[in-house]
Amino acid sequence: MNMDNKKVLIIDDHPIFRLGLKELINQEKDLIVCGEVEKPANVLSAIAKISPDMILVDLALEKEDDGLELISLIRERYNALPILVISMYSESLYAKKAIRLGANGYITKQEALESVTEAIQVILNGNIYISLNIMNDILMDSNDSSPKSDGISDVLTEREIEVFHLVSKGKTTKEIAHELCLSPKTIGTYRERIKEKLSIKHSSELIKTAVAWRLKQESQEREKD
Repeated sequence: MNMDNKKVLIIDDHPIFRLGLKELINQEKDLIVCGEVEKPANVLSAIAKISPDMILVDLALEKEDDGLELISLIRERYNALPILVISMYSESLYAKKAIRLGANGYITKQEALESVTEAIQVILNGNIYISLNIMNDILMDSNDSSPKSDGISDVLTEREIEVFHLVSKGKTTKEIAHELCLSPKTIGTYRERIKEKLSIKHSSELIKTAVAWRLKQESQEREKD
């Protein structure tokens, strides 16, 4: 094992699926599966022992909502640990719940073979990853009913809107700081203020909300033209 490889912990109760993921991930030169966990009760001890750089978690473990409860528990103990959900559920409702609880990405098991390594790399680079089909469903829901994607210009300052817009494009704090000629610490403060004003808890939800807002703004501009 290369010491520079990013360690991935798989949490799933299907041995064959875990084996397929493990073989796929281990083919990447900078990734290594460092452990596998079947039962939710063993997850926290595994994290403490292995210190993974990222977790892959299924939503349906011993019962339907175990994965969601587990995401919440992991996020309370390990706030910065990236989490990618790989779920049998294709409904956007589950994706929104997972992201709201602090997951950094969501793909379905049907998409895993094609998307999992890309999703892992995107998330490890500090961004959120949601498959295109589910993202389209989420954005449609946001355009229809989400208060967070409406009236944002009324509650954010001009500078906060600038930062929010750059967040929507997947820019990291360092990249935003460089573009706006500000320090990363200042950008971090702006991000926290935006999250507070929009009642957002996690960075992953901030990105999702920012993307929904930008796409809605662009859609409205096209309608005007």
